[in-house]
This record gives sequence, structure tokens and C-alpha cells, in this order.
Amino acid sequence: MSVDVPRSIVLLRHAKADWPDVADHDRPLADRGRRDAPAVGEWLAANGVSPQLTLCSTATRTRETWKLVVPHLPHRPRTVYEDGLYEASAGEIIALINDTPADVQDLLLVGHNPGMQTLAETLTGSAEGDALTRMTRGGFPTSALAVIRFTGPWKSVEPGMGTLAGYWSPRE
Repeated sequence: MSVDVPRSIVLLRHAKADWPDVADHDRPLADRGRRDAPAVGEWLAANGVSPQLTLCSTATRTRETWKLVVPHLPHRPRTVYEDGLYEASAGEIIALINDTPADVQDLLLVGHNPGMQTLAETLTGSAEGDALTRMTRGGFPTSALAVIRFTGPWKSVEPGMGTLAGYWSPRE
């Protein structure tokens, strides 16, 4: 695949999690999270976002979110459960993105805040329409997603290189 191909990075914060007496990594989704997560998949499908690869944190709440999102997509992407996404900084996530295989055009990451929000803000150099205003105003609540577009190889992903092409949250 050419290095000049348009690519997308979709950043998805896990759905609303419950707070039972378990380790943070093992927290399951709350009822609201189980209701919101399928709407994420519906939005992705309706907006023509169809990733070839998903990197998902190994935390219970991210895995449960992804399990509820994926049935709504037109094609099931290859999924890799990535320990490095749990509690990852924006820089650590960029390092994971830089290692994406060249044949992947669209990559989806299912992770946590503050990493997802910080990364969305860090990668965005420009925005389409009011996407940046809505993301800035609404923050990055649970089940929010940002679609960032760029042209070039995955190794070129760095701060300010992308265009925020879409932002969505079930609470907007």
C-alpha cells in the first residue's frame, strides 16, 4: 500500500464502567455503558468508518465495549488486545500507532482517558466543521470517539499531523 494513501485513526474511549470492589483493570461496564456501546458501532457504520485493525486495551471495560461495538460494523476488523493501551500516555499510544502495518488504512484504538483525549488533542492540527469545538466543549466522555485523518505512513504520525474529521459522543 502506498505511503500517500489517506488513513484514519479512530480513538474510542471505553463505555461507562461500574465501580465494584475489584482492581481497576477488572472493572466491568455499567448498565449505561452496555446501552451506549452499541450506538458507537452504529455511528461508525453509518459514517462509513470501517477499520481493518483494532487495538484494544486488555482492561475488562474496554474488551466489553469492543464486544458490543463490533457486531454493528459491516466487517469485523482484526483485533489485537494490547496491554500497552492500559494507562498509556499520548506518546506511548503514538509509539503503538507508529508500528501499525503498512497495509492497514484505518486503525481503531479502544482505550482510556486521559490518554484518548490527550491523543486526540495532540494529533489534531486542523478540523472539519465544528468537530473540534464540540470535542473541546464536551471533553472526551465515556463512549466518545474521534476520527483523525492524515496522509502518509503510520511512522509519520506525530503531534499536529492530523485533521479531526469527526467527533461523536452519546451524550451530545
